[in-house]
Amino acid sequence: MRIAILFLALMLSVMTGCSDEEAKNEIIPLVKTQRAGETNVNTESVYPGVVKGRYETNLSFQVGGQIMSRNVEVGTFVRAGEVIMTINPRDVAQQNNQAEAQVASAKAQLDLATSNLNRYRELFNEGAIAASVLDQYQTSYDSAAAAYDNALAAAAQSQNALGYTNLIADFNGVISKINVESGQVVAAGQTVATLVQTNELEVEVNVPESKITEITINQPVAVSFWANSNSIEGFVREIAPIADSSSRTFTIKIAILNAPDNIQLGMTASVAINDKTADKEIVLPLSAIYQTGDKTQVWIVNNGKTELKSVEVKELDGNNILVRGINSGEIVVTAGVHKLHEGQQVRLQ
Repeated sequence: MRIAILFLALMLSVMTGCSDEEAKNEIIPLVKTQRAGETNVNTESVYPGVVKGRYETNLSFQVGGQIMSRNVEVGTFVRAGEVIMTINPRDVAQQNNQAEAQVASAKAQLDLATSNLNRYRELFNEGAIAASVLDQYQTSYDSAAAAYDNALAAAAQSQNALGYTNLIADFNGVISKINVESGQVVAAGQTVATLVQTNELEVEVNVPESKITEITINQPVAVSFWANSNSIEGFVREIAPIADSSSRTFTIKIAILNAPDNIQLGMTASVAINDKTADKEIVLPLSAIYQTGDKTQVWIVNNGKTELKSVEVKELDGNNILVRGINSGEIVVTAGVHKLHEGQQVRLQ
């Protein structure tokens, strides 16, 4: 009887020890967490730019010759209709005289052909000549008429060329570049100056290829100028489809609205562009990253249990990391991530 009692007591002691061990194993761990989206993130990128005119025209003469006069300098404001440069009209005038002489010659030939045709038409009506003879004079008349029309066209072209010896501004603007000097001989179509319209300005910036996907056409931006402290509104007007071969940056053109009067071409500007995808990017401490192989993941606490979620790393900044793939408001474990397992019950600190 005493032996049975001792055996029963021993069994109760063993069972009590197991219960204590199981209770110890069932202790729910306390984890350090962070709610995604609570960290303030700088979502604005600032790029330096240069003020330019939206419309720049390369000016050139439509005829070649020697430049006689240059009436502008770099920075000169010109109005539509003003003469910018002139070339020596002597050769063009001589060509015009030659064309007019050809018109006179062609007119004389046409008059002769007309007279002959009328005369032989009368003879044909009287039956004095055959129809084949009349056809020859009709052909001569048609050829003389065509030659006269051709001479008139050549004379008109030559007269136009005489007017092309004056390079005239087509619109109001500023001369931004001059490529020639007085006395220099230029060919037709050779660029001699650049005229920039000043009624519509824009800012040109260069954006790195890592940021180009964050910018869209018509996206609003803020433009400030070093010449003054004012900030004005603008929008993305044009995005270069190809990166520059040397800098590997994309040229972005910003149209500016209500530009101040003191803004001049060539001034330096700063363009602030908001990241359109920033609301999908979350800043986390590096300790929250759980790396397994080539996968970057974090532990999310959902209904008190852990689950792994893959993320995309966008940027590393010191002890913080910018990731995408987490929704704002989700609870992320930020410490001891390598001690957790899938579906584990945890307590939040």
